[in-house]
Amino acid sequence: MRAHYDFAQMKSQKNPYVRHLKQPVSMRLDKATVTYFKQQASDVGMPYQNIINLYLRDCAARRRRLQLNWVP
Repeated sequence: MRAHYDFAQMKSQKNPYVRHLKQPVSMRLDKATVTYFKQQASDVGMPYQNIINLYLRDCAARRRRLQLNWVP
């Protein structure tokens, strides 16, 4: 591996699919949930947003449905 790369001479272009990879979303999460995922992220060594994304992706891939039982 080279110590230095000269990218000025390369004819590179931006990835045309990059905007299809991630979509920015604003979410309001309670503090306990954010704290939980931040702890998980620090244990693994990756950003907590990635942990949340992986969890949600797993739920979607397994087609999990939320089941709530409200007690009056």
